[in-house]
Amino acid sequence: MIRKQAGRTLLIGVLLAVNTAPGLAQAPEPLPTNVKAPVSASTNSSVYFADILVRGRPAFQVGSLADIDATQRATIINRRIASILSRSESLETVKVRQQGDKVATLQLNQRVLMTITQQDSEDYGLTVQALAKDWASRLNQALNKPPLAIDVAQRLQTTIRDVGRNTIEMLPALVGALIVIIATWLIAIGVRYVAFRWAQQTEGDRSTEILIGRLGYGGVWIIGTVIALGVLGLDFGALLGALGLTSVAIGFSLKDVLSNYISGVILLAARPFRLGDQVVIEDFEGTIKQVQLRGTTLKTYDGRVVYIPNQEVFSASITNNTASTRRRSSVTVGIDYEADISEAIQVIYTAVAKVDLVEISPSPEVLVRELAASTVNLEARFWVNSQRGEFLAMTSEVAQAIKEALQTAQVEMPSDICTLVFRNSPFQPNDMQPYPAPR
Repeated sequence: MIRKQAGRTLLIGVLLAVNTAPGLAQAPEPLPTNVKAPVSASTNSSVYFADILVRGRPAFQVGSLADIDATQRATIINRRIASILSRSESLETVKVRQQGDKVATLQLNQRVLMTITQQDSEDYGLTVQALAKDWASRLNQALNKPPLAIDVAQRLQTTIRDVGRNTIEMLPALVGALIVIIATWLIAIGVRYVAFRWAQQTEGDRSTEILIGRLGYGGVWIIGTVIALGVLGLDFGALLGALGLTSVAIGFSLKDVLSNYISGVILLAARPFRLGDQVVIEDFEGTIKQVQLRGTTLKTYDGRVVYIPNQEVFSASITNNTASTRRRSSVTVGIDYEADISEAIQVIYTAVAKVDLVEISPSPEVLVRELAASTVNLEARFWVNSQRGEFLAMTSEVAQAIKEALQTAQVEMPSDICTLVFRNSPFQPNDMQPYPAPR
């Protein structure tokens, strides 16, 4: 009697020691109506049981013993069952081997799966023989592979139960993370608005305003995500270690993407062009419609939309035709060698100055550009609006005005004249005969 009381005291001590062991806070599977609930010295003893799994599904639960807790005991038994199931040999029936009145073993394919002790009998309020037969029956049912529909239903039920149990356990962390995400979203919207308004007052460039707003929005989200993951219990030390191991692979795989983003930030900060500017980037010429962190959208003058990665834009030579509000254009015209150059220059200057939308300052100028074979080429230079439409229209109008003014002043504008000289040939110019007229 003294030994039995000492054993019970030792059992209670072991149960209290493993109270915080992981995986033990699971209620045992319902027992048949003829099996009593486990009996223990503590009213909260149901937390000291662990599942015996067969193909991932619980069959029953075992409790702690004097020298081993429930989790360790269940792990050993599950490993034995999995080892037998992994073999290709056919499965026999689980058999009960009685070893006296206080101990029994369950055997499968001549291998011992587990030992049932007097402690198990006291936990469940059954004799060792009755408990051994009940557990053997449960194992046989679990080992018999059910039909596909039943197997799927059982697996689905187990999965749903595990998900529900984990969700309940993680509910405070999930609620906390959700609150952090909602707060981050609201704060990010506010920061983006404030940053955008500040950029409008200080920068005056639409693309830079967009960049500052997006950077503020993204920065708040990064901080909020870190806090939310911390609420969920993420170990940042392990995360940083994993990122360190995979940083090289990530760098190579995302090299082009990261290069485009970095180039986009530099372009938005350096501002070689702005929204609406008319530029030439390599083989493309058109109007800048959008500048994003990854690419630049350009609409050509014939209506096409070109999406150029920022890495190519950053490394290319960029000609910004509208960086200044005015742009110089020129028209070249040839006059006869016998014409008065000073008079021709004055006529051209007056004609250009009379054209509307030609800038007065800087004033137009007319220069002798070239003494060609049959003409003296004069170049008229003038300043107009840098927008392509007005630039082309004004250049055409100036060319027309110069031509009409020179004709009015009776200044000859001859075409190119070519002289052919024949040397060391018996042919003489007097020998030339006209072709007979066609009949």
